Amino acid sequence: MMIMMATVTMAATAEGVAVKFPFMKAINPNLTLPNRTSITILVLMYSFSVGSMALSFDLMDSFEHDGNGATEALPPPPPVPPNIVPLQAEPDHAPEPVKKKVMRVPMTRRGQGSKGQKVPLLTNHFKVNVTNVDGHFFHYSVSVSYEDGRPVDGKGVGRKVIDRVHETYDTELAGKDFAYDGEKSLFTVGPLPRNKLEFTVVLEDISSNRNNGNRSPGSPNENDRKRQRRPYQSKTFKVEISFAAKIPMQAIANALRGQESENSQEGLRVLDIILRQHAAKQGCLLVRQSFFHNDPRNFSDVGGGVLGCRGFHSSFRTTQGGLSLNIDVSTTMIIQPGPVVDFLIANQNVKDPFSIDWAKAKRILKNLRVKTNPSNTEYKITGLSEKPCKEQMFSLKQKGKDDDGEVQTLEVTVYDYFVNYRHIDLRYSGDLPCINVGKPKRPTYFPLEALKLNKYEAEPMLKSCGISIGTNFTQVEGRVLPAPRLKVGNGEDFFPRNGRWNFNNKKLVDPTKIDRWAVVNFSARCDIRGLVRDLIKCGDMKGIQIDAPFDVFEESPQNRRAPPLVRVEKMFEDIQSKLPGAPQFLLCLLPERKNSDLYGPWKRKNLADFGIVTQCIAPTRVNDQYLTNVLLKINAKLGGLNSMLSVEHSPSIPLISKVPTIILGMDVSHGSPGQSDIPSIAAVVSSRQWPLISRYRASVRTQSPKVEMIDSLYKRVSESEDEGIMRELLLEFYVTSGKRKPDQIIIFRDGVSESQFNQVLNIELDQIIEACKFLDEKWSPKFVVIVAQKNHHTKFFQPGSPDNVPPGTIIDNKICHPKNNDFYLCAQAGMIGTTRPTHYHVLLDEVGFSADDLQELVHSLSYVYQRSTTAISVVAPICYAHLAATQVGQFMKFEDQSETSSSHGGMTSAGARHVIDIARVTKVVQIAFCVLFLVPESDAYPLLE
Repeated sequence: MMIMMATVTMAATAEGVAVKFPFMKAINPNLTLPNRTSITILVLMYSFSVGSMALSFDLMDSFEHDGNGATEALPPPPPVPPNIVPLQAEPDHAPEPVKKKVMRVPMTRRGQGSKGQKVPLLTNHFKVNVTNVDGHFFHYSVSVSYEDGRPVDGKGVGRKVIDRVHETYDTELAGKDFAYDGEKSLFTVGPLPRNKLEFTVVLEDISSNRNNGNRSPGSPNENDRKRQRRPYQSKTFKVEISFAAKIPMQAIANALRGQESENSQEGLRVLDIILRQHAAKQGCLLVRQSFFHNDPRNFSDVGGGVLGCRGFHSSFRTTQGGLSLNIDVSTTMIIQPGPVVDFLIANQNVKDPFSIDWAKAKRILKNLRVKTNPSNTEYKITGLSEKPCKEQMFSLKQKGKDDDGEVQTLEVTVYDYFVNYRHIDLRYSGDLPCINVGKPKRPTYFPLEALKLNKYEAEPMLKSCGISIGTNFTQVEGRVLPAPRLKVGNGEDFFPRNGRWNFNNKKLVDPTKIDRWAVVNFSARCDIRGLVRDLIKCGDMKGIQIDAPFDVFEESPQNRRAPPLVRVEKMFEDIQSKLPGAPQFLLCLLPERKNSDLYGPWKRKNLADFGIVTQCIAPTRVNDQYLTNVLLKINAKLGGLNSMLSVEHSPSIPLISKVPTIILGMDVSHGSPGQSDIPSIAAVVSSRQWPLISRYRASVRTQSPKVEMIDSLYKRVSESEDEGIMRELLLEFYVTSGKRKPDQIIIFRDGVSESQFNQVLNIELDQIIEACKFLDEKWSPKFVVIVAQKNHHTKFFQPGSPDNVPPGTIIDNKICHPKNNDFYLCAQAGMIGTTRPTHYHVLLDEVGFSADDLQELVHSLSYVYQRSTTAISVVAPICYAHLAATQVGQFMKFEDQSETSSSHGGMTSAGARHVIDIARVTKVVQIAFCVLFLVPESDAYPLLE
């Protein structure tokens, strides 16, 4: 029995407080306590129940307070009477055991496929042999700072500092080679002499190197000279190297047997860092896993002040055939070094600095690195000034102090300072904005002419690891799956040839009738009458009945110089005044084929404000093939169907035709690099009208910038009309599929890396399951989760042939994962260059597909994309999701342009971009982002009625 001191605080009366505790009756039936605010009692239990109210005691020492706040000691508690056994209260209900959530992990491979014609192939993987499996990598944390303790933030400085440490302190480092990742990690084979090392090194600019005597590099005082010399413009750095972890190389061997761990991933990372460091020492530019050598033959001018640079990508991979090194050709774009103003003139294709669009300039200049003239100091651009150089003021500190000892300042313009104080001749910067290289609240301004864009900066360790790399391509065995049979109009079936087909002399399987439409012309050079005549004629050949357009809306010449938003608004005013009702769609003629500034505001106005289907074209040469492609898009957007798989009509798709099945495609689109304030766009498309797998609808939401996991699949508490993406998609399937709930849900996810597979299985899938439970507690569908990756660097070739691999080529051996279920599929026919396959990872399969059935389904889904007459490189649901996200991305781009058009700042007053709230737009708009558009109700267009 435990005796505890506890405090009870209660309101006291003049007569005292009478307290009756059932478990204390044996001690004193009526215990009256003195009148005090806080009292100490002896209790035998620390909690009890009086009626329905539970009281708890806080442990404390034996002391009390009187009403004035003074503290006085209490007498000791009375002794516990003998033979007293306290009663223990039983809880009303036994607590339920906490269920520990079982984390899902990617499934293991059940087998390999066998269907298709076998074909020998080569791949750009090179075998890696690991002999020193008993060795260890030692991981050390690196801290690099300036002499005064400030952290180093300059790009590439850390690598230069660590190279100087290795060069200067070779003895202290026991002569060991090491691999440095350029940031905070350093790796060695075997340990360094001590777990913590501190060094001081001096790094001077290349332009300031001086001849410090005639000492030879091997002289006794050479290291001391390197440590102590401080030439002009030199900087001193402090370096701390601390032991962090020990990584056994055996972990890499374990990974090859499918026993992956954190150590095995870290070991492969070390190998990648060794290769990157070797490339850096050869003067290469490093961009993630790629490296580019400073050789003029590798550069090509692509226009707009940008250079294309060819190089190589490398990464170590664990495969069924062992460890391999994947090497691929890579290309990056770099800004052409030189004066900033020259770059902007070339980039915007203008004649002089006074014609530069500064809203566009701000977006492209942000985060670029520049150097000043003539001091050669490096900065990073953060923005532009609101005022021109001749008007932008700042406080210039004076040498003297006033009578109060305060530093005196003088308000001057940036232009006057550089001309009068720095004696720099500025020819045209006075009337142009300044470049800010400081912080938003503490700007540092430079005239445009004073800055120039940087030129980019320019392994024996593998042998010490016991690692050797082969020089021959890896041989693999592929299988070529036959193309699925397609059905078009008039009951005609056919097989695509070489992954392609056409609609010559063919009608669409489900054409629409177009009787309410109009033409909008923003282009002054187009023959509208001829285009409309040819479009109607081509539609008749495909089975699409097209009536004459209600009207042709020509843009007024006086509006063509107005901003894009104004041009669109003026056009819609004209449309609203003349159209008698809602059109089925609007055909819009744009002046430019690509990158038209009108595209974003026009699409937003149609989809977000009115829910109107629109087709934009910029025809330069109109022929039957061009018009056929346009009609395929229009027919699909209006709810028609161009072609379908013959097995859908039977229906005889394995494991899908007999059981209600919904197919989802999921993708997230992010803003461009450097645009951290633009929301990410999550798009999910779903199949409808089961057992068809050719019809889809879309649902789109915005979410936090740069967040890859979709957080709007299910909303637990709905404070608005938005209940999450999955509820509306599941209800749509139910309504269009004979009031059947899907018993199987097949999910295709795009845009995630291997490190995010567990998040897909345990975050996104959980939301989908909760959405199903919300609609029906007893509903437990089976799930299949497949991730598609295009941004990998594995390529396949036919030995002895310049041709690409045949469309339908599938590989599920040798270079695939040693344990997990994955395969490569090249469904498309490559037109230019080397065909890139799609890498599919099957993370979960509760349905129980065989390898052949699942691979055949994925292959067939590459033939149902309604905008194309070729097999596409990735399944259609993912392609539709990407298309939907791109459409909303045009809205984001339009918002960016509309906010930056009036000033150089490009931000709202609150510092964040205003974007469309996709969750609150009408249903017709949410489904309009998918190419297969559902025909809306007439009340969806209140503004056009």
